[in-house]
Amino acid sequence: MSMTKERKAELIKAYATKENDTGSPVVQIAILTERISTLTEHLKAHKKDKHSRRGLLMMVNKRNGLLRYLHGADLESYRSLVGKLGIRAKE
Repeated sequence: MSMTKERKAELIKAYATKENDTGSPVVQIAILTERISTLTEHLKAHKKDKHSRRGLLMMVNKRNGLLRYLHGADLESYRSLVGKLGIRAKE
């Protein structure tokens, strides 16, 4: 199941750093994390869905790149985001 407009709006509102903030790394990472978790649940039920598995790997790599950028740009924001989302990341 894909993410609904309402859920995406909730994530943007929760993680936005300023008004109308949809493109900051923090918001992008939060949205990608939500999509990754839903796709992971899908792949648990459909083990042979190789096309979706490739998409999942691409999303994980994109999120890791954004996390690396955020780690270098704003360490405090990075630490708080990793704590809120409950994802494991390198320090």
